[in-house]
Amino acid sequence: MKIAEIKKNAYSMPFASPSYPKGPYRFRNREFLIISYRTDPKKLREMVPEPLTIDDPIVHYEFIRMPDSSGFGDYTESGQVISVIDEQGRRGGYTHMMYLDDEAPIAGGRELWGFPKKLAHPKLVVDSDTLVGLLNYGQVRVATGTMGYKYEELDRIAEQKKLLETPNYLFKIIPHVDGTARVCELVRYYLQDVNVKGAWTGPARLELCQHALAPVADLPVLEIVGAKHLVCDLTLGLGEVAYDYLKP
Repeated sequence: MKIAEIKKNAYSMPFASPSYPKGPYRFRNREFLIISYRTDPKKLREMVPEPLTIDDPIVHYEFIRMPDSSGFGDYTESGQVISVIDEQGRRGGYTHMMYLDDEAPIAGGRELWGFPKKLAHPKLVVDSDTLVGLLNYGQVRVATGTMGYKYEELDRIAEQKKLLETPNYLFKIIPHVDGTARVCELVRYYLQDVNVKGAWTGPARLELCQHALAPVADLPVLEIVGAKHLVCDLTLGLGEVAYDYLKP
């Protein structure tokens, strides 16, 4: 194998059979259940990396069903996104934890953007008149979210505008061969070409359970402040380095 060939084709591990294809990555009929809650501000500050800051201690717990994802297939995801303020004073979202059931987006999400993804067993289903989100880590239930199914319709254009304009942040770490950090960055990305097909709200509840390796309950639910059910088409845009922790 020639050096020029290696340089041209090296973008993912393993080289001989990459875990995922090159982007762009388009998601069709991507379905969200997002339950927003107020948590302990002291604990939240311990989780958010500088230079991001927080004011209102709000966490968005997400269950996401992705039945048609180019390059990644059919999978489900669950995790926590923290409301933050960036260096420019803009409100955004910092993805704190993510759990999903598919190898390709775990590898791609971690390698490309720095999504904090781990293997688990999330679900998003309709149970009679209730939208239900579940997360099991192994055989143990760690999160249960419920919302009344399509109780009240939301403004789809307004929700689309929020998704397009909100900067999203990730803490990307790639180790060196000696175990130290080779890459340690705050990554910023945006959603692109968003088409919100449906948006609803309704009464919601969220239960988080203690688990040593899926510690979502470390940010406890003190008060539910809102919930959304969205169905969208969108493209996951590639990122940019917002802050390099290894530069002097």
